[in-house]
Amino acid sequence: MLASIGYAAAYTGVGILLLVVGAIALDLLTPGHLARHIYEQRSINAAIALAAGFLGQGAIAFTTIWTNATSGFGRALAYTVVFGLVGIALQVVAFVVLDLLTPGKLGATLMEVEFHPASLVTAAATLAVSAIVVASIWP
Repeated sequence: MLASIGYAAAYTGVGILLLVVGAIALDLLTPGHLARHIYEQRSINAAIALAAGFLGQGAIAFTTIWTNATSGFGRALAYTVVFGLVGIALQVVAFVVLDLLTPGKLGATLMEVEFHPASLVTAAATLAVSAIVVASIWP
């Protein structure tokens, strides 16, 4: 039982670090400070985009742990890190492609306080990319 608690703590720690890295990546893609836009200016668009990133990263981490747990703790933890980082990189690529395909600057649009439908499209692209990564992991 103690080993299981240790594994849970390690996986959770890695998962939280991946969420932080994903949030930093989105912060770099958008003007200003993402957390301030969400918490101080109450930007629903920024919150939707970040929430989708968190959900996508959670799905990737869950799938990696679930499908690799029997291969040994160290290997499963390494896979979680690798696939988590791949997921973040591909989410960034999807964001950049979406930004190129839409008028204006997507990052600036996501920081607007008033709701903009682009936040839903961004969230859908993020979740779709995450689902593709999950499908590539699932045996």
